[in-house]
Amino acid sequence: MGSLEGRLAVITGATSGIGLATAQRFVAEGASVIITGRRRPALDAAVEQLGPRATAVQGDVTVLSDLDALFAQVAGAGRPLDVLFANAGGGEFRRLEDIDEAHVDDTFTRNVKGTIFTVQKALPHLRDGASIIITGSTTGTRGVEAFGVYGASKAALRSLTRTWANELRTRAIRVNAIVPGPTDTPGIEGLADGPKAAAGLKAALAAGVPLGRMGRPEEVAAGVLFLASDESSFVTGSDLHVDGGANQV
Repeated sequence: MGSLEGRLAVITGATSGIGLATAQRFVAEGASVIITGRRRPALDAAVEQLGPRATAVQGDVTVLSDLDALFAQVAGAGRPLDVLFANAGGGEFRRLEDIDEAHVDDTFTRNVKGTIFTVQKALPHLRDGASIIITGSTTGTRGVEAFGVYGASKAALRSLTRTWANELRTRAIRVNAIVPGPTDTPGIEGLADGPKAAAGLKAALAAGVPLGRMGRPEEVAAGVLFLASDESSFVTGSDLHVDGGANQV
């Protein structure tokens, strides 16, 4: 039996990268997963990879009616939700002098508003003793050049993780943050202008990691699995860094 045998999990932002790798690991450990994403073709491809224990709900976590549709699917499963992995989000490089209102609004809407309402709308469906995992970032505690707004949004999520762990303690719901370092995902490539620039960005990111390389999505997924499973039964309000030592050394 896997460590999530018979459990139900929701994973937002699960069509690629860390979200998809986590869905694959959860299914391998016996869970049923409900995944979300904005692009139908990518969702369909993800479900094909994941197999019959996966269900897809197309939607955007920044749109509250889409979140209502997601949790209506959860309600239709006929059992409580065991794990919520609030992973959807994103950002882009923007130096201070180039920041505009749209950049701030988009980043905080995706990363903070989307996460707040994902967790809030999950609450009626979560069983007592469930696990909530929030995707943070090493940039939330570092002054990464040209990533200030994104880092600030992830710092906000770190604060919310602590607060929610305190608020939900009476239900024994654990709330933790997974904190990836530079990870080789399609999202990283999307920060660069073309393949050559992407290769240069990845090399620069790897150079700042004590282990000398970028992480792999499945390595972060292993950390998410730990926080989702009973192996972390006495862990709440914490950060689990899967960063190759980037924020530790």
